[in-house]
Amino acid sequence: MAILNKIRQKTVVLILVIALALFAFILSSLFDNKDALFNKSPDVVATINGKDISRQAFMAQVEARNNPNATQSQIMNQVYEAEVRKSVMESQFNELGLTVGREQMRDLLKTTYASSPQFLNADGIFDESLLNQYILDLKNSPNQDFYNRWVQGEESIASGALQQNYINMIKAASNATLAEGELEHKLQSDLVDIKYVSIPYTTIADSTISVSKSEITAYINKNKNKYEAEASRNLQYVKFENVPSLEDETTLQNELISFIKGGEAYNETTKQTEKTAGFVAMNEASAITLVNAETDGAVKFQDKFVFASAFPNGVKDSISKLNVGAVYGPYKDGNTFKITKLLDRKVLADSIQSSHIIIPFVGSQAATAETTKTKEQAKVSADSIFKLVKNNKTKYAEVANEINTDGSKGKDGSIGWFRLTNYNPAGFDPDFASFLFFNKAGSIDVVETKFGYHIIRIDDKKNEDTAYKVATIERTIEPSIDTENAVFRTATNFEVSLGKQDFQEAAKASNLKVNPVNTIKELDENIPGVGPLRTLVRWTFENNAKVGDTKRFETTNGYIVAQITGINEAGLMNTQDASVTALPEIRKEKKAKLIKERISVNTIADIATAENQSIRTALAINMKNPTIAGAGLEPTVVGAAFGLEEGQSSKLITGLKGVYMVEVTKKTPAVKLENYQSSANQVAIEKSTAINTRLYNALKEASEIEDYRAKTVQ
Repeated sequence: MAILNKIRQKTVVLILVIALALFAFILSSLFDNKDALFNKSPDVVATINGKDISRQAFMAQVEARNNPNATQSQIMNQVYEAEVRKSVMESQFNELGLTVGREQMRDLLKTTYASSPQFLNADGIFDESLLNQYILDLKNSPNQDFYNRWVQGEESIASGALQQNYINMIKAASNATLAEGELEHKLQSDLVDIKYVSIPYTTIADSTISVSKSEITAYINKNKNKYEAEASRNLQYVKFENVPSLEDETTLQNELISFIKGGEAYNETTKQTEKTAGFVAMNEASAITLVNAETDGAVKFQDKFVFASAFPNGVKDSISKLNVGAVYGPYKDGNTFKITKLLDRKVLADSIQSSHIIIPFVGSQAATAETTKTKEQAKVSADSIFKLVKNNKTKYAEVANEINTDGSKGKDGSIGWFRLTNYNPAGFDPDFASFLFFNKAGSIDVVETKFGYHIIRIDDKKNEDTAYKVATIERTIEPSIDTENAVFRTATNFEVSLGKQDFQEAAKASNLKVNPVNTIKELDENIPGVGPLRTLVRWTFENNAKVGDTKRFETTNGYIVAQITGINEAGLMNTQDASVTALPEIRKEKKAKLIKERISVNTIADIATAENQSIRTALAINMKNPTIAGAGLEPTVVGAAFGLEEGQSSKLITGLKGVYMVEVTKKTPAVKLENYQSSANQVAIEKSTAINTRLYNALKEASEIEDYRAKTVQ
């Protein structure tokens, strides 16, 4: 009882302790997930100029852009950029009060669908009432998806019109003045001839120029705009690939050997074990059936002859020497094992020149809207024409030029040379090809194909050689389940070992190559050497991620174990990353200083002698295109030259590629014009082009954009 009384007395205290513990747990969870406290709702993908893009609307756009040739991340990026552009431009339209009125929208729809067949009347003229009825039918349809898509289409058309109106307004305000035209004329036509000497920076070896970390830091701070960077991560990883073992190869070889010999197999239909014929004992039809059933991949048996050059180098002699019906293999070819059965051997020409006259019929692939003949009528016509042209080449050419509708029209029916080496049954009609392959030069006959009836004439044949018809069962060498399990265990053991061992040391002990990857951005998808792996990128950007963290990830072909080696927050680049571009610039500055300090003479001739450099000339230099013959782009040097008088020499000039001294030998001022409108028009065109290419980027840069994709959809 005394214990119970004490518990009752402490009840309030216990409740407070439990409440505080729960509160601490919740607070800890919130701070572990700072996004829940400080970021947007997970239903918001981005905010552009105060406007939210909802996750639901965003994903609907992603699904609508179904593209088998793009990854999910690529599609998301496309949709995001489209939504950002739309929002950035809409903020401008709203600020200026730009809208598309009802009548303008109707005009836009008329223009857009003016040639759409469903909105044309019987006379082929656009009928607005048909458009109105179509929209009304969509609106009243029980499936509103189609109407919603139509509305989205209208919005897209309206947005495009508004963008064009906006751009036109900007262009209207950016015409060039005559003063600008005069300046443009001078920039192009004020000319200067110079002689110069340059001491290239390459005359001083990079290895002799020391650059400290503090100098790189100072350079970064001096050029902050060049070294602003997004948040990024550095990592290193090792790969564990699912590579077939020798046991896997042996198993596959034995399976192919069983096809050659035949044996027993369970028949699902009869529910009995039955004997199966071997590949070597099968007739051609059965062999082809087996090839199509057992070969990996989309390419199965191809009914064609090939020359020995089509066989793999190591086995071409063995296959070409087989008796008809015999089988060679298994043999390895790349990442496959194969067995090949020789079905037939013939001497065939590699190159065949032929002509044809074609009579299509209704339903044939060469039929057009003007085709009226039935198959039977086309055959009668073909037989009649055959009798007429069989022994008359002139008549053959006349008929071909008159009735052919393909590329041979006007060419006497000639379809040129055709090579057996390039023959593909899927791309060239097999019936047409068979006539060419198995008949002599000069042969002519009626041949039916899927395109119609042809009167084919073989004009010439050359390059005869022995050709082979083969049936090949091909199997890809793949890792077995046991092999994949072994790879998984190895990767897992390596991951576990990192709890006691340094990453580099563990990799060295296991004879694994360490692959460094730097500057991974939060929305990146591809990891060099691995491919798309968003799970890894997301992991490196988790709130609790820290340098030294390791984790195993599954890839398309095995596993990788990765370690975070660097966390770079948004802002100025660190010295290591910035040094790639900063070091050459700092070295250039130091080299320029050294070159200037060591030169004690004051004339071009003396400098050329002292520095063992030649004196060069450059003629007709202008300010519009500040390049120097023999030196390339050097705007500072050109600017200095224009500041000199004729016969005057410059001081030493720090250029892009070296230190220069120039002497002006001739100055040719631009001819004064009575009117500079032509030059002003040229400036206006340049401004217009710049508006088209730079306007949106400038507006985007000036917009307030918060991107939450990494936390909400990717």
